[in-house]
Amino acid sequence: MVADLSAGNPPRSLASENGLPAGTPSRGVLSGGTSTDDTSSRDVSSGGVRTGHSVPSEAARQVFLQSDVRAMQAALAQAELAGANGEVPVGAVVLDGSGKVVGVGFNRCIGDRDPTAHAEIVALRMAAAAVGNYRLPGASLYVTLEPCAMCMGAMLHARLARVVYGARDPKTGACGSVLDVHASPVNHQTIVQAGLLEPECGQLLRSFFGKRRADAKRTKSSLSGS
Repeated sequence: MVADLSAGNPPRSLASENGLPAGTPSRGVLSGGTSTDDTSSRDVSSGGVRTGHSVPSEAARQVFLQSDVRAMQAALAQAELAGANGEVPVGAVVLDGSGKVVGVGFNRCIGDRDPTAHAEIVALRMAAAAVGNYRLPGASLYVTLEPCAMCMGAMLHARLARVVYGARDPKTGACGSVLDVHASPVNHQTIVQAGLLEPECGQLLRSFFGKRRADAKRTKSSLSGS
């Protein structure tokens, strides 16, 4: 069973939290439609996210519900846990069709010594275990960074109804930035929406990589001066 988010245990239903029904629209919450500054991917040698990436006009017109915003905020909380553990700060949550959180995850590649331990994969594994099925029809996954090809493939296999992400990844993004995996002629179609809380998602990545560069510069300066 999944419980309080700060300890890896999310609330029972983000859709009905704060008295708002699942279909309550937010007031003017639009997808950002643009990428963030710098360049980012799950690769720990990358740094930040890049601006200036063109975005399909339909993405710029997307309107998100308040329940979507809360779900992405939960994913951001997971991303912060990743950063605190020295991992690239990407987080994900999975909601079932009723809006109940059934899986959470953050990047664990370094700590787990597992190249597949991206936030989305970790969250999918938890969700599948929670519902007792590797198929997750009707479920939605929210992730702070555009999924890579591996993660998008896994989400299609899981039969997710929808994927929502925050910042674009111009290096490895598989939802339109580099590849467009979900648009391939496969036997399951998943709706993909971009740009939810994109400034917050991008800033988290920029701060992480900015600190990493600053630390590396200080180390280099210290070594050269000794």
